[in-house]
Amino acid sequence: MGPLLRLTMAASLLIGCINIVAGGDVIHIGGKVLCQDCTQGWNEWINGKPLKDCKVSVTCLDERSRVMHYASDLTDELGQFDITINKFINGKKLNPKKCSVRLVSSPDLACNVMTDFAGGRSGVQLRGPSLVYRDLVKYVLGPFYFTSPMCEEPDTSGSDDNDGKY
Repeated sequence: MGPLLRLTMAASLLIGCINIVAGGDVIHIGGKVLCQDCTQGWNEWINGKPLKDCKVSVTCLDERSRVMHYASDLTDELGQFDITINKFINGKKLNPKKCSVRLVSSPDLACNVMTDFAGGRSGVQLRGPSLVYRDLVKYVLGPFYFTSPMCEEPDTSGSDDNDGKY
């Protein structure tokens, strides 16, 4: 084999590897986690403050509703998270619509009660991607919110833990 052919083959292999690393075979899931303080005025309450080191998770199921993939990420100082998932897990193609993203925990003792605004507590199913550009596929969710224990809503469902015995 001539040196030119070897060089061409090596370059083709290198370009193929770069495309895989650049994002062609991954899905990005991003969003923001904020603290809602019910003691503040409307503008401060609705906009919230970013929470650092909150844990956000994604769980993806296969066609038989078994867990296919689980990943989590901690938020940065701006309250942002970015979870990257391979499109192929153990040789099987991942269906993003079978993935659910939810809040897990907050290290802030003053703001550690999960709310279900934007589905943070119960989980949000991925629908259509927010951004598709060349090899980049990104879902942007939220913002998700935590609140303070003082702002937590009481359970008004009418069920009691002692089965009516006092």
